[in-house]
Amino acid sequence: VQAQAAANLGIAMSVLRRDDDLVTWLSDRLAAIASTVPSSLEGFRLGQPGVFSDQRIFDVSSYPDSMWKKPGEKAPNRAGLAAWGAYVNTLALRDYGRPLFIAASADLAESTNIAGFGHDYGGLPGTGWYERSSNPTGALLPTEITEFTNSGLVCGLATVNLSSDPFAGFDGFWGACSTYGSFSYLKYGPMRLFSQLAQDTELKVGKVLWIAGHSGPETAEDSRTHFGIFSIGVTQLFPEGHVIDLHPWEYNEVPVMLGAAFGLDVPIVALHLTRPPVEIPDREALGIPSHLFAARGAYVLRDYRPGMPRGGTVFVRGTMPVRNLVNVLPLLDSRGINVKIVAALSPQLFARQPAAYRESVASASDRLDGMVITNGAFKLMREWADGPLAREYSLSSDWDDRWRTGGSVAEVIEEAHLDEAHILAALERFAASRPERLRRIRGMLDDA
Repeated sequence: VQAQAAANLGIAMSVLRRDDDLVTWLSDRLAAIASTVPSSLEGFRLGQPGVFSDQRIFDVSSYPDSMWKKPGEKAPNRAGLAAWGAYVNTLALRDYGRPLFIAASADLAESTNIAGFGHDYGGLPGTGWYERSSNPTGALLPTEITEFTNSGLVCGLATVNLSSDPFAGFDGFWGACSTYGSFSYLKYGPMRLFSQLAQDTELKVGKVLWIAGHSGPETAEDSRTHFGIFSIGVTQLFPEGHVIDLHPWEYNEVPVMLGAAFGLDVPIVALHLTRPPVEIPDREALGIPSHLFAARGAYVLRDYRPGMPRGGTVFVRGTMPVRNLVNVLPLLDSRGINVKIVAALSPQLFARQPAAYRESVASASDRLDGMVITNGAFKLMREWADGPLAREYSLSSDWDDRWRTGGSVAEVIEEAHLDEAHILAALERFAASRPERLRRIRGMLDDA
């Protein structure tokens, strides 16, 4: 094929080599056409360059105090997306004359809180909804229930580079779209193609925020057709490190993780959010790390107590699992349950931490003798606990290999065995059986 193409081009070029007058005419004609291309277009609104290197977007320490909820307040973690989206877009609008993100979300813009990208923030006006006549500068696109198309729209948007040097930098818009976690697979096709293009093109491309909203059994009253338990795993059907997967459990962790993820040179960020409001924990009183540690992808919620037999490592993820586990923390010492508990929020952010930190939080031995507590499927936590006996002791929404039903949040969480009583009982059993568990693991190694 290459030889045939070269031969055809050679024939075409031979005509030009034989005819100087043709070359002169063609050159003049091309130059004349080029001179008609305007240097600017009326209505072109890209704003000023530099927004993508503005550290106020990524540096959590520069975020305003109004970004954070205080201990004791109640808020869903999806509201953290609204606050962060409003902050970055209004900042970009004020200082660069353009929004940072263009967002689309069928009929779920308000409920998933992606509508925050069009909201006012801190006295600064937002863009509002796009309307071709009355508000053509709106950053929120009104769309139908067309999940695949919305994904293709924002991925295509992020490939349009209007920089004067598109090989050196990107200047355009980042995209964002959201749906229920259970319907995340409808977004996958365009995301996969965008990831492939971002890997191979020499031109710089933008970034896309893929929001799996209302995820897990916490969706409750919408019933099992809308629970994101297995389908959220589609956000990791990519080469390792090509998508940053984020699972913040409470409001204050959301802006932290978004800032950290978008500060990396990775084209897709997948944000998993849940519906119910939960109380913002008093981390200092509970002796657990600041919400700022969420930027590291994982942190130790509770370490082993010295001078006591160790019971194993627990990896926990998801709003209600972490909330309910935090509620039983004060009971562990009195019951002699000496386990190490790790908030497992993002494998990709965690993988980028220094080796010493990773070893202190989740060593190979921690993973070998670990269990998980998750609002998703057990198989989606294998990056954290990979021991042969992990599932025997773990709590996950698919603990009995059955689809969950519906009901109130409390009812569905209990059915999923993620309520406080089931968590406490599982921790007690896990810690107490460690000697027997290690004996079985050693036996497997001896038989290898």
